[in-house]
Amino acid sequence: MHTKNLHKNGYNFDQLVKSVPELSNFVVKKQGRRATIDFANANAVKCLNQALLKQHYKVACWDIPDGFLCPPVPGRADYIHHIADLIATPNIKESDVRGLDIGVGANLIYPIIGSQSYGWQFVGSDISDDSLQSAKRIIANNSNLQTQITIRKQHNSQSIFDGLIQADDTFTFTMCNPPFHANAQAALAGNQQKNRNLGRHKQKRQGAGSRPTRTNKTHLNFAGQHNELWCKGGESAFIKKMIMESQAYAKQVGWFTCLVSKKEHLNDIYRQLEQIQANDVRTIGMDQGSKVSRFIAWQF
Repeated sequence: MHTKNLHKNGYNFDQLVKSVPELSNFVVKKQGRRATIDFANANAVKCLNQALLKQHYKVACWDIPDGFLCPPVPGRADYIHHIADLIATPNIKESDVRGLDIGVGANLIYPIIGSQSYGWQFVGSDISDDSLQSAKRIIANNSNLQTQITIRKQHNSQSIFDGLIQADDTFTFTMCNPPFHANAQAALAGNQQKNRNLGRHKQKRQGAGSRPTRTNKTHLNFAGQHNELWCKGGESAFIKKMIMESQAYAKQVGWFTCLVSKKEHLNDIYRQLEQIQANDVRTIGMDQGSKVSRFIAWQF
């Protein structure tokens, strides 16, 4: 993980349980092994997030409705820290940095980490009223977020920047964790594979003689609404649309950035960025244990 990532050395469950005592109900300790939780359990993951956000980011009240995406905090923090490296210049003041999070979701994770780690200002946008209401509740319940984060609805579900970025807006960067899948079936299949992987890891921790955990075939271990998980054409189509729309806001945004989950999409993305004559294009890799991810960044 990034050297500034507060979670690069794993989780200190003793400290986390002090922050949120309910987490103790989900912590599993075996002799000779590090404490952990069952990451296939959505309630355990949410409780872990509550503890992490309270201990490290001063967010005492964080919750999301059932069925919404509950993202792993360490990976989200990595994206924020790499953006900090990307935008760093000798003259920039952290208090002057303003970010736009496309698809902020019900969890508000990126604006929380960015505002509390660096003092940045954020606008979080989404097409879902339920997600926006949840994000607003988190802000309302935490005074340290109220002066740093604002929420804005994208009224046109077919647009990304159009209708959202106003004429008087300027942003140091935009960021986005796009819907990965092309349809609901692909999202479900991907999550089933994730559950199987989690079950195998759990079996390995328990020992060769134990049985793998059975998971409900329709269960989404990290949850997520359809607009959080899939869109027509999937990740590739979403990013291509983002690139096309970015041209109109070249003078209002310093860096456009977006996560790219599938490496095979990069060549098409590079070709499109070349077609629109982006001045500077960068691919920034992020390693989180066995997981390798990346985001694309461009400016005009």
